[in-house]
Amino acid sequence: MNRLRNFWRKIGPGLVTGVSDDDPSGIVIYSQTGAQAGFGMLWSALFTFPLMAVMQEMCARIGLVTGHGLAGNLRRYYPRWVLVILVGLAVVGITLNIGADLAAMADVTHLFIPIPEPILAILYSILIVLLLIFTSYQTLAGFLKWTALTVLAYMFVPYFTQTDWREAIFHTVVPAMKINRETALLFVAILGTTISPYLFFWQTSMEVEDKQTKLKRFMARWIVTKHELRDMKEDVTVGMFVSNAVMWFIIVATAVTLNAHGITQINTARDAAEALKPFVGPYAYIVFTFGIVSMGLLAIPVLAGSSSYALAEVMGWNEGLNKTFHQAKQFYGVIIVSTLVGLMIPILGIDPIKALFYTGVFYGITAPVLIFAILHIVNNKQLMGRHINSPISNFLGIAVMILMTVAVIGAFTL
Repeated sequence: MNRLRNFWRKIGPGLVTGVSDDDPSGIVIYSQTGAQAGFGMLWSALFTFPLMAVMQEMCARIGLVTGHGLAGNLRRYYPRWVLVILVGLAVVGITLNIGADLAAMADVTHLFIPIPEPILAILYSILIVLLLIFTSYQTLAGFLKWTALTVLAYMFVPYFTQTDWREAIFHTVVPAMKINRETALLFVAILGTTISPYLFFWQTSMEVEDKQTKLKRFMARWIVTKHELRDMKEDVTVGMFVSNAVMWFIIVATAVTLNAHGITQINTARDAAEALKPFVGPYAYIVFTFGIVSMGLLAIPVLAGSSSYALAEVMGWNEGLNKTFHQAKQFYGVIIVSTLVGLMIPILGIDPIKALFYTGVFYGITAPVLIFAILHIVNNKQLMGRHINSPISNFLGIAVMILMTVAVIGAFTL
């Protein structure tokens, strides 16, 4: 029991980052994957795990070693035009993502509460903004960690129906993919939602903030130990594993229910929830719906916080969730504005699936360039000292960059 308690105390930014990747937008994409391809693309959950883990570990290491977020390091060591382009594209994609998530949360809540969806989206926005502004970092971090556990609910859904586990495992370890435009776009969407630029910014900044909080508590200097690096790597690995395990179970759940009954198109999170009800019963349907809302409450603070950290470091503003609103007005102002702009998607009735598509395009354009910058930073001995990348990390990082570039090109040329 003590070992489990110590393990829970050690994990934090990595788990929150990984689980926030399973946001309502991601749930729609994974549901569409299972509905469209059945078990055929289960291998993508296993395939993307080491790629996600290595990129997030690099970002976490940059934050721990340099004491600055990703945008802060870009601002100090790269031309300003590079910084403005990378951060600008990331912020646009993040804002679209926030809007799509709010739309999905309002969509599924409307199934149980007969309130107009725009009103529900507004109420969720107010709740999230108040949570970010008026809670301390320690309280928020604890809330996010416990909220992250709700994703485990998805793992129970396949047990409500007949599932061929042997076939599911086979398709997990043996890649199979039809080469056509629809499947290529689906693969780009999977890459975009699992290896997202906003996660890079959030992971780096949260490692800095987490360490600052510990240093203030113990009045210590900024020194990075092997023990800290080992704990960080364990935290990131656990977070990415949980993220992809949930992705795998969602694909399985929708494959054995929707695809098996001829339903191959999912347009909204509400579609995914409603389509499951006849096949798995009301309890699994409620679990799935509750998961979408709780994951939105986890993911939107991460999305809005990512924009705030990035822009604050670009502009040199005071930053951090451990600061009060009066200490970092511009930082919290970005959170409010990005949430309000994202809110326009559900209020104006913009198709959240189109918003997701354009988010994927922005992420697809931004991610390879940003990955190149991350690789450059993490191999700079002046910045990282003896904590530069290993050859394996460099190989996997370059592989991610090339894969995402080729995938985006392929999706639009097939």
